Amino acid sequence: MPLLRYGIGMITWAPMAMGVLAGRYTDAKKYPQGSRAALRGGYYADRVTPRGVEIGIEFTRLAEKIGLTPAQLSILWYKDQPGITAPLIGPRTVKQLEPLLPVLNMTLDQETRKACDKLVPPGSVAANFHNTADWMKMKVL
Repeated sequence: MPLLRYGIGMITWAPMAMGVLAGRYTDAKKYPQGSRAALRGGYYADRVTPRGVEIGIEFTRLAEKIGLTPAQLSILWYKDQPGITAPLIGPRTVKQLEPLLPVLNMTLDQETRKACDKLVPPGSVAANFHNTADWMKMKVL
């Protein structure tokens, strides 16, 4: 991995995939009241894909199985990736922040990492969260 080879760290953006990995969306066409997809539409709504929602549902099941919230698991999964300096999180309230703080002292076990990586294999995407300008959009497979 080039990041590790050259000693470069990365701060990731949207580790909860705009709430998709946090279990917020259960339907790719019906957005929860108050969600970014519902409030802003556009590329926010474009990021809520049927495959992404399927992954979010499975991710929620996995998190519950190991005693974490989906939000905690998503932050933990990102945080413990090789080369990641820190996941950039964006809670809007203290109530959303508080349950995420214990993740700082957690370590992702290999079995759970493999289960997460099976849902979204390294190097793949289920929705385009990387670029929002039309000229920068990558093709989602």
